[in-house]
Amino acid sequence: MHKTNRKQDALDYHSNGRPGKIQVVPTKPTNSQRDLTLAYSPGVAEPCLRIADNVDDVYKYTAKSNLVAVITNGTAVLGLGNIGPEAAKPVMEGKGLLFKIYADIDVFDLEVNAKSVDEFVSIVKALEPTFGGINLEDISAPSCFEIERRLKAEMKIPVMHDDQHGTAIISGAALMNACELQGKKLDKIKMVINGAGAAAVSCSKIYLSLGVKRENLVMFDINGLITPDRTDLDEIRLFFATERKDISTLADAMKGADVFIGLSAGNVVTPDMLKGMAKNPIVFAMANPVPEIAYDIGIKARKDILMATGRADFPNQVNNVLGFPYIFRGALDVRATAINEEMKLAAVYAIAELAKKPVPEEVNLAYNTRNLKFGKDYIIPKPMDRRLITEVSSAVAKAAIASGVARKAISDWDAYEERLRLSIGADDKILRNLANKAKQNPKRVVFAEADNYKILKAAQIVREECIATPILLGNCARIRNIIKHSDLELDDVEIIDPRDEPGRFREYADYLYQKRQRRGITDTEASKMLTQRNYFGACMVQFGDADALISGLTKDYVATVKPALQVIGTREGVNRVAGMYMMLTKKGPVFIGDATVNVDPTIEELVDITVLIDHSVKQFNVKPRIAVLSYSNFGSNEGEIPFKTRETVRLLHERYPDIVVDGDMQANFALNPTLLADNFPFSTLNGAPANTLIFPTLESANIAYKLLQEIGDAEAVGPILLGLKKSVHVLQLGSSVREIVDMVTIAVVDAQEKEGNETQKVVSRTRN
Repeated sequence: MHKTNRKQDALDYHSNGRPGKIQVVPTKPTNSQRDLTLAYSPGVAEPCLRIADNVDDVYKYTAKSNLVAVITNGTAVLGLGNIGPEAAKPVMEGKGLLFKIYADIDVFDLEVNAKSVDEFVSIVKALEPTFGGINLEDISAPSCFEIERRLKAEMKIPVMHDDQHGTAIISGAALMNACELQGKKLDKIKMVINGAGAAAVSCSKIYLSLGVKRENLVMFDINGLITPDRTDLDEIRLFFATERKDISTLADAMKGADVFIGLSAGNVVTPDMLKGMAKNPIVFAMANPVPEIAYDIGIKARKDILMATGRADFPNQVNNVLGFPYIFRGALDVRATAINEEMKLAAVYAIAELAKKPVPEEVNLAYNTRNLKFGKDYIIPKPMDRRLITEVSSAVAKAAIASGVARKAISDWDAYEERLRLSIGADDKILRNLANKAKQNPKRVVFAEADNYKILKAAQIVREECIATPILLGNCARIRNIIKHSDLELDDVEIIDPRDEPGRFREYADYLYQKRQRRGITDTEASKMLTQRNYFGACMVQFGDADALISGLTKDYVATVKPALQVIGTREGVNRVAGMYMMLTKKGPVFIGDATVNVDPTIEELVDITVLIDHSVKQFNVKPRIAVLSYSNFGSNEGEIPFKTRETVRLLHERYPDIVVDGDMQANFALNPTLLADNFPFSTLNGAPANTLIFPTLESANIAYKLLQEIGDAEAVGPILLGLKKSVHVLQLGSSVREIVDMVTIAVVDAQEKEGNETQKVVSRTRN
């Protein structure tokens, strides 16, 4: 992708709509005058007086207990350097976003115009009444060391400089597991550290806490080996000075070394340096975005190597997001006065131990693997592992209590962990998990409306993100003209004009004629139909020239579905197709069907639709809890709709006892478990809200999803076409680029599943 394109995309992302990435939203009702008098004047006086009497009540009556400040002076931003506090604000907003999505912690980002240590410390200390914790970010060394030391000593809330300790904690866990796998003892390993900044110093300290011997560690900075006779070093770095006389260069130090830790610059390590290391070497090349040595070069140089990097596209990514959200979560939940060494080490051990536990299926699905397990390519957990919040936060909270810095005890740890699980929900992770799964095995997706800017922009994104390999269908000159004038990077993407493909066109036309000749289609008509891109695209998928088809941005629904049905048809055992929307709500995902295909389904058709949707929801790694909706509750009203929905549920219970489904029922009872339990305790849906809603007619489903989308502020993903033999998906008219990308992601995952099913059938037939 052109750098100019990427730059503009980033600028558009931050500026479109409401500028920035975060906002403040109320957590209490504000709709009535009474609400406002309680929220502000005169009602607010009561909590104020309580806090005045007992200052600790600030945690009870305000957001302090869940509020962290992400603070910087912009002197060492992301490798961009000293760009100033204003320029650092996008990074701090991003850090706040990560706190929220991974640990449900609220953040105010604060960019302060303070260069000196005294000034910075004074400003932050004055904020203690507001915040439950302080996350220091992007502050240059050596000031960052003194700032953190003083704030930890002078404040009674948790303070952590993530640039120092985040990488140390994650890489510490990785080092423990790497040594175990490579048959090395921490107290025996010889370690080389290239880099002497804040992260390198903190990493080194935590490695010593884990058992590495100081005399076995050598450190390099930009000026070379750190030795006692150097006059350009502060006391912090001099602590790591080596007395060894047999080395002067990085290449010297690497000879016979067991471990290399890189926190420096890209491409400073050569294959020959790796070849000189000890047997079963461990290399953490964590410079970003270019590691000290590329992963593929490293593993080619040494078959016995174990590598980690800071990159997501290789195994063993050392990613700070595995640590800081959960460390602060645990510290806040016990009102810790500090984040001490015991808490940091607890996080190290928890992360290391989690990597050894059986991996949940949702993580395997997210990364498109069948059996992810502890080994050389999996030494630390994946960021998508939802167990991190319970394992790490609980370990940190327990360490805070045991070390005496907690001001609040937790007595029921099972209840605490359940609260943590519920706090992060699943709605915001489904698409990320699907994207990760798609990236593991990208498929060829043909875009039938490629002469449209939004389609081409989406094609560029899915190609750039390694979600799919796009194939562009349409007039080649027109498509190339749009690409050129929009400055898109799609020059080497395959473009196909059906009119320029005589051999393929004839093969497809013969197939369509043979398939539809007894349905009134002549050979001439079949050829004419193939000039329509939806027919040609469907044939590409049917013949294996593509894996999925995306269309519908500028055509009505039928214009896409009909060719797919005529060319590809329904999968084995399926009588009809159906449409489903995935609504991403603040309370989690809700699946709705059928809002697009079956206008007034019969009882048998509703049964088929429900079975199709049940299968599809499971494909998203969600356990379906299905409510068949009506204006009646279990026979409270009579009429055509209540009868149809009751009979549908009766047949589903009879034929598919494993499906969790109930009805007829009204929507509020389906979504409110308390209301359902109080009035209908016999319902099979008792215990949790329904997450899948089957509507009696297309009209009702269509109205419901659009109301949710516009009034309920839910994001609609779909329509997802169900029941076809191969992957074909339809866009909403006028879909945004993001919505197109979401549908392509779903199409790829759908194609992966269909490919897997076909492979299983072949294996089964072979065995039989």
